[in-house]
Amino acid sequence: MNGLMMNRPLKISDILDFAASVHPEAEIVSVTAEGGLHRTTYRKTAKRVAQLAFALKGLGVRMGDRIATLAWNGYRHFELYYAVSGIGSVCHTINPRLSAEQMLYIIRHAQDRLLFTDLTFVPILEGLAAELPSDLKIVVMTDRAHMPDSRLPGLLCYEELLDGQPAEIDWPDFPEETAAGLCYTSGTTGNPKGTLYTHRSTVLHAMMVSLSIPAALQEGRRILPVVPLFHVNAWGLPYAAPLTGASLIFPGPKLDGKSLFDLMENEKVYSAWGVPTVWLGLQNQIAAEGRLPDSFGHVVVGGSAAPRSMIEAFETLGVEVCHAWGMTEMSPVGTQGSLPAHLTGLPEQEKIDLKAKQGRRVFGVDLKITDDLGNRLPHDGKSPGNLFVRGHAVTSGYFEDEAANTHAFDAEGWFRTGDIATIDENGFLMITDRAKDLIKSGGEWISSLDLENVVMAHPNVASCAVIAVPHPKWDERPLLVVQPRDGEQAPKEELLEMLAQHFAKWQLPDDVVYVDGLPLTATGKVSKLTLRKQFAEHALPETG
Repeated sequence: MNGLMMNRPLKISDILDFAASVHPEAEIVSVTAEGGLHRTTYRKTAKRVAQLAFALKGLGVRMGDRIATLAWNGYRHFELYYAVSGIGSVCHTINPRLSAEQMLYIIRHAQDRLLFTDLTFVPILEGLAAELPSDLKIVVMTDRAHMPDSRLPGLLCYEELLDGQPAEIDWPDFPEETAAGLCYTSGTTGNPKGTLYTHRSTVLHAMMVSLSIPAALQEGRRILPVVPLFHVNAWGLPYAAPLTGASLIFPGPKLDGKSLFDLMENEKVYSAWGVPTVWLGLQNQIAAEGRLPDSFGHVVVGGSAAPRSMIEAFETLGVEVCHAWGMTEMSPVGTQGSLPAHLTGLPEQEKIDLKAKQGRRVFGVDLKITDDLGNRLPHDGKSPGNLFVRGHAVTSGYFEDEAANTHAFDAEGWFRTGDIATIDENGFLMITDRAKDLIKSGGEWISSLDLENVVMAHPNVASCAVIAVPHPKWDERPLLVVQPRDGEQAPKEELLEMLAQHFAKWQLPDDVVYVDGLPLTATGKVSKLTLRKQFAEHALPETG
């Protein structure tokens, strides 16, 4: 027997309509590419989104068309999120840190009709001009006064497109499975792969995140998304914030520690979301200032594992750390690290130990770990295995890429994350390594993440990575690559002695090398692939 309830499709446009009605004066504050600060509200934004939707239809955009963005975190990018999906088209966010080859690949693969760009990225497109699709129209996200003098043909002006358009719209109805967003992985191996989000998955993900991180996502809170709108929906914040009435403070192109500190101070930011490399810069500025930005009390760290020392430093200053984990293919949030009530009374060091893990699953995400034969492993915190996920906002296949789908799912239909993990009796996930980053030495596995977390606690280490290098006897051995802090090089012997307090001798790196900076991927993670290539011929000292 079926129930007797209305069945209305879940649509992204409903989120903004709700925010404009229920949270009309919550703000969107943006550092702009032109310079200066722009301030608006959800009520005013809803009117501009309607104008943009009419402008898109005037340009011939149809349902299912892919509309690309190449832009920073700002109010116009936010408007595109809603206008494009609202008319049934697909908002395809492009990471500007991708290589030219990868950027051209995804523009062609997605068959983008329009590309909206911030002023900053016009030179990138000029460099690609000869290889861009001939029918791709480019819109510069600015007003007429700031339109660039560019050799790109036929550039359109964003603000001129909106001029004179109606500020009210009746959004069309369509099935909730309609495609809404498209984001490609950074493609460290092979071509980038596209994850095609739906209205249903996006709305459910917004609800899941809002339920799971209520400390930040509530009416009156002010949130700084340093995690970019150009990658995995800025962790769902463009949807979860208006849904809950939180204000969004967009940093634009200024992501250095001082700029973030000043913006957080001036705009009374309570919660900031981003990757560990960003928070290292902010922590350095906090140390230089000798205080926290006013109102700062909560930080969400994800994208890659947060060093325990970083978590401890924030918590010691009174900033609550929520260590989260997810993937492009998961919309992206899968777990969050806020402590449950029954564990908040633990001693401080035990609480830090828990926060160093990746947290517990959010509603709508299921986790399992298996051995290499596919047998499920216990959630005892001691049995590492291959991590698989399924859920309402998890991909069921890559966009137009059957070859990539072949090995992406197991026989039960669960998505293969590529991570090695444990899950403890309280449900806390601990990523022990990426499968491709584990080091196999003499038949035994060594976790690069475990070693890195200890080294990051040294005051003279700004960043580090442990990678596998070939060894004639042991197959692979660990090499520690260190970026010194402020030019102060921690002695090799001192670092190895730190590690020896926590690991067996055979797990210790055979050598330590120092670099001026670590290479980063397009999403701000340390590129171990690049390091493995760089040090493939590194001669390890004789260790027996």
